[in-house]
Amino acid sequence: YGGRNTMSLANQIDQFLGAIMQFAENKHEILLGECESNVKLTSTQEHILMILAAEVSTNARIAEQLKISPAAVTKALKKLQEQELIKSSRATNDERVVLWSLTEKAVPVAKEHAAHHEKTLSTYQELGDKFTDEEQKVISQFLSVLTEEFR
Repeated sequence: YGGRNTMSLANQIDQFLGAIMQFAENKHEILLGECESNVKLTSTQEHILMILAAEVSTNARIAEQLKISPAAVTKALKKLQEQELIKSSRATNDERVVLWSLTEKAVPVAKEHAAHHEKTLSTYQELGDKFTDEEQKVISQFLSVLTEEFR
């Protein structure tokens, strides 16, 4: 191990991460291909719809799930509310708690985003299938170690 190949691998990793940063700029998830709904939303807004499709939620819980600030969630929620895609209600057990849920208009948009997400995962699976089980284990180990470097 070591030597020249290690440096070119380091350069490849650097280029790969640079390409991801450029691709993912201002996004909170990476989806391949185009979104097929005609509603123009940021990936954060789409992700919020996907979360709310599964369950009613609060600003704080959404922020925690997306690993973004509550202020960023509030901004996205306002935009979604302006487009009549979400509605708010008060928790019956605590009037101070605002619960967010989808409107009927949002259901197909949330479904399309979930399908887009599945399509992306399917593409990753197809890429992985081009490698042997042993190679996939090495790739998986590498990604785990690399992920730890970002924590």
